[in-house]
Amino acid sequence: MNTGSDEAAESESVAAATGGGAKAEPELGSRAPEFIKARRALHLSWQVGVFVVGLAVVVAGVIMLPLPGPGWLVIFGGMAIWATEFVWAQLVLRWTKRKVTEATQRALDPAVRRRNIILTSVGVVIIAVLVAIYVWKFGFEMPWKIKE
Repeated sequence: MNTGSDEAAESESVAAATGGGAKAEPELGSRAPEFIKARRALHLSWQVGVFVVGLAVVVAGVIMLPLPGPGWLVIFGGMAIWATEFVWAQLVLRWTKRKVTEATQRALDPAVRRRNIILTSVGVVIIAVLVAIYVWKFGFEMPWKIKE
């Protein structure tokens, strides 16, 4: 058989399995230029470089988690750098994107939004009451200046 018809049949079966009109996910594997992939030593050096750069970005993101800065965004950026070369990182990013999409769909559900608004409102009221009690009892003094 013709390889073109095999590829077309395979893409049709993949489209049917993913729900018909779903966007096809990109192929897994290295996205290095062809001249780099053709030379084993150069490709290995390329992968080491991508790993080191991705690791530096991920470590910077982990450092930003307790400090000011977009920690999770930087960590996902490092994962995206790794995903240009490593299949495991591509699979992790696909899983993460799928979970974020599912969470977004759940969050946009009117019942869930209503529940979240109610819970947030109750939390704000509780905090306002606690702040009012503190100000009524101690005035506007800071906790480390309170005299017992």
